[in-house]
Amino acid sequence: MSEEQINPQAENNGHAAAEVVDAAVGQSSGANLAELEARLAKAEAQAAEFKDQWLRATADYKNFKRRSDTERAELIRSAGAGVLLKLLPVMDDFDRAIANIPPEIAESAWWGGTQLIAQKLRTLLESEGVKAIPAVGTEFDPNVHEAVLYEDAAGQDGMVVEELQRGYKLHERVLRPAMVKVGRG
Repeated sequence: MSEEQINPQAENNGHAAAEVVDAAVGQSSGANLAELEARLAKAEAQAAEFKDQWLRATADYKNFKRRSDTERAELIRSAGAGVLLKLLPVMDDFDRAIANIPPEIAESAWWGGTQLIAQKLRTLLESEGVKAIPAVGTEFDPNVHEAVLYEDAAGQDGMVVEELQRGYKLHERVLRPAMVKVGRG
């Protein structure tokens, strides 16, 4: 006699137990699947949040770097502006000396050397981006001119008629406005 013949009910119980186990596994795998899907959804949400934070941090860093580079360049220009501004009175003195030289000295080698020094100073200022502001014969512009005096001048209303002190720009920024006499007509 075989075991199956001895206990035919054991075979039926074995099939039933397998079905119960399969059902339990199906339910637990369904529960596991739901749990895994929930964990996956949570991980995807967290990954999306981390990606968003990373993108924002990257953008903030790029903005910071651009702003720092701009501020550094402006600081360098400003630091140079202070020294250049201190050199302008020296240039003014050279210009006044050249304009008022007595004729007997004008032909001397000493005076020629002095003019070369003034030219070197002008060249140095120009190489740093310093440019003279045009004044005489131009229309008065309060952004680049400082009106010190007004003079009655027929047909020259609002025009600069005399430059009392030369003004300078550093690139596009006014380093020192030109002090001028403005005509009224």
